[in-house]
Amino acid sequence: MLTAFARAFKTPDLRKKLLFTLGIIVVYRVGTHVPIPGVDYRNVQTCIDNAQANQGIFGLVNMFSGGALLQITIFALGIMPYITASIILQLLTVVIPRLEALKKEGQAGTAKITQYTRYLTIALAILQGTGLVATARSGALFQGCPVASQIVPDQSIFVTITMVITMTAGTAAVMWLGELITDRGIGNGMSILMFISIAATFPSALWAIKTQGSLAGGWIEFGTVILVGLVMVGLVVFVEQAQRRVPVQYAKRMIGRRSYGGTSTYIPLKVNQAGVIPVIFASSLLYIPALIAQFAGGTSGWKTWIEQHFVKGDHPYYIATYFLLIVFFAFFYVAISFNPEEVADNMKKYGGFIPGIRAGRPTAEYLSYVLNRITWPGSLYLGLIALVPTMALVGFGANQNFPFGGTSILIIVGVGLETVKQIESQLQQRNYEGFLR
Repeated sequence: MLTAFARAFKTPDLRKKLLFTLGIIVVYRVGTHVPIPGVDYRNVQTCIDNAQANQGIFGLVNMFSGGALLQITIFALGIMPYITASIILQLLTVVIPRLEALKKEGQAGTAKITQYTRYLTIALAILQGTGLVATARSGALFQGCPVASQIVPDQSIFVTITMVITMTAGTAAVMWLGELITDRGIGNGMSILMFISIAATFPSALWAIKTQGSLAGGWIEFGTVILVGLVMVGLVVFVEQAQRRVPVQYAKRMIGRRSYGGTSTYIPLKVNQAGVIPVIFASSLLYIPALIAQFAGGTSGWKTWIEQHFVKGDHPYYIATYFLLIVFFAFFYVAISFNPEEVADNMKKYGGFIPGIRAGRPTAEYLSYVLNRITWPGSLYLGLIALVPTMALVGFGANQNFPFGGTSILIIVGVGLETVKQIESQLQQRNYEGFLR
């Protein structure tokens, strides 16, 4: 990986792309520290230092914003509205025939779906920004902080609208920065911004584990976490690269005097076909009961039960529900993202077949069988990786956003591998020697 970056810096056009990407990253990180108007920044810092707000229900969104959410900055919502909008559009593509037709139109249809994603991102940013402002005004954003209700001193309608508009504009700016990286940088802009947001929280989280440790001044816990992180990175790289290759043979066809086909290829079915989506879905769904209980008044029995079982991540009910939700969403997402019937029809149309399997419906049934077989270990692997923060809660007293947690490590490794592949492919295009030397 380091060799690829070193070679890229020696190539003039790639060096410009890398420097441009680094410049966009600097702008993005500066924006995560600029507070929005109407917020008392000193009270926010006091609550962050004293209340340990990272253990709240907004921890997941705070991680995706690089810590900007709880600081209530102009990039407080970060990349999360775009991620949510992309997932919603991807799910709706299977349900709405119009979106499915646009997907099949190629580049023009993809551009139209991207435009819909932008509109939905702005709508979600307005909704989430309104919720964040209302939560900050009520003091519920930092529970237990004595100055939580004084974060927004002026609670007039004009100030509230200004705060929501500022955060919505910040989300639009983040989306624009990501598209700039995609067009003029090294590509994969939104994923790189997500990568930077998560990686920015690593140093403080690791140092907090060191300062809270008791063995050898905290260095034993610190070294153990680093060792566990390296083992997890190796495991994630191994599983993310693993795939089941289904062989495909294309029959020869005579068109005029030329012969076409007769080649052998394969369909790569990844073990973790769903990626990090099931973990995000399960985490978001588990935050809903805690969110309802937080805003519900009184001391009713159901509220007390939720606070005892589904607020703290180390409770057995929470762990079991989290694991089962990840397994369920892994199968659900694979079922809507990979259509065996469509793949079998395309193979039959171009004269392809799996050796030993008849074309058409038997091919679709075989692909569905193989996909279900490899989705089981993939979903169990996602569930085990996601439970690492829970083990950290018990072993080290860390917060729920353990630096080498399931969501963060999957995104870090996945985006890192994809970025290195893109750089290597661009290097290969520029240094291709041809068949004759």
